[in-house]
Amino acid sequence: MLRLHEYRYHRPAALAEALDLLHGREDAMPIAGGTDLVPNMKHRLWTPRLLVGLKGIAEMQGISLVDAEGHPVDGDDPAARELVVGAAATLAQVARHPLVLRHFPSLAEAAGKVAGPQIRNHGTLGGNLCLDTRCTYYNQSFFWRQALGFCLKKDGEVCHVTRVGKKCVAAHSSDTSPVLMTLGAVVDLASAEGTRTVPVADFFVADGKWNTVRRPDELLVRVRIPLPPPGLRTRYAKLRQRGAIDFPLLSIALAAELDEDETVQGMSLVVSALGSRPRVVTGVEKLAVGGRPADVAEAVARQAFRQCHPLENIIVDPEWRRAMVTVYVRRMVEGLSA
Repeated sequence: MLRLHEYRYHRPAALAEALDLLHGREDAMPIAGGTDLVPNMKHRLWTPRLLVGLKGIAEMQGISLVDAEGHPVDGDDPAARELVVGAAATLAQVARHPLVLRHFPSLAEAAGKVAGPQIRNHGTLGGNLCLDTRCTYYNQSFFWRQALGFCLKKDGEVCHVTRVGKKCVAAHSSDTSPVLMTLGAVVDLASAEGTRTVPVADFFVADGKWNTVRRPDELLVRVRIPLPPPGLRTRYAKLRQRGAIDFPLLSIALAAELDEDETVQGMSLVVSALGSRPRVVTGVEKLAVGGRPADVAEAVARQAFRQCHPLENIIVDPEWRRAMVTVYVRRMVEGLSA
């Protein structure tokens, strides 16, 4: 049996209190649902001495529409400008909330495909965005990793995937992140030193050791998503070994703006679960704009195939995963007309 180490737990009632607890402490970590952090603590991947609980902080809860000044508005109010989702909102809440289903169905689908219902009832949107990267050589017991000589991400000096370089290539496994990137979402970060806003597209970095720009003493407070134009259609697809529970072997988010004649006016495509951050497939707008989805699907799929190169960081053949990029992207683009 894997046991937890000794630690203290605080459950602050206000955001400022939580930020004070995290400030200046290298042995403190925030915890919301804990569905990823607690198993990692059992594996001694993280050994914080202080856990700061976030579920009781009102500023990190709720899902609502707001106007340009940030004031809450009704669902049918024409003044609505963006959807605000508290970072501590559970994935189950995001998946079934009427505002998310109405305006951002791909986000609801992505949240609804995370793990199983027990995990979604506890795991949070903020936690999914900040999800630790995963790798065959990392997500193991301390005994297993010690026998191997550890790895570049934790306690070692060698990446067992690439055998070279000083950057970790553990896989980014968040379901909601690629979707939020295609929707132009931003996140609000807060620390005892102040606040800042970062586009989700700029939130991730290419190093699996710590693959976000969030500092350890910062909290992701909320996610803000601009309301989509009338012609925007979104899709999300997830490849995994089973129909539930498993982390993605491949995840793909697509957003495309179509006019009344079903002609593509804009397109964004993000592929994830390949490396340490989601990959924006470049050049798809040049291939797609001006055409109909069925006519451009093959070209967009080939573009994604050329740019996506899975690594052996998951125990599934990387060439098969790469082949599935073409299959899934083609289906998603063709499905835009449905």
